[in-house]
Amino acid sequence: MFKITIRKSAPVSILFSTLLIIPTASVFAEDNVVLQRSTLLEKAVELPSASVDAKVIRVTFPPAFKTPLHTHEGPGPRYVVKGKLEVADKDGAKTYSAGQVFWETGEEMTVENIGQNSAEIVIFELAPVK
Repeated sequence: MFKITIRKSAPVSILFSTLLIIPTASVFAEDNVVLQRSTLLEKAVELPSASVDAKVIRVTFPPAFKTPLHTHEGPGPRYVVKGKLEVADKDGAKTYSAGQVFWETGEEMTVENIGQNSAEIVIFELAPVK
């Protein structure tokens, strides 16, 4: 952290020059930052029509919460933000943890928070336009 002492005798131009120099030091320090990119899920999708209603939905599950058997309006990728979830559908049950992505088909399923704390998921849904 920089500490600037202002004296009444200091010219205003020196003060402003000092303030302009300080922020640029942090820009130079960040020159070595490298963007990291990784594909978490890739899937070819056959859309139900030329137009789809794309939604992004955040869901928070309290500890030990289990949804009833349900469906969503459409398929899409699901990203687990935090916690540990067990997803069960016609193909069986699979467990997903924070940072993992899975594809939901839109068929009947249940989701259960099997972790000790709350869990959070982001749903990317591709549904037919109503």
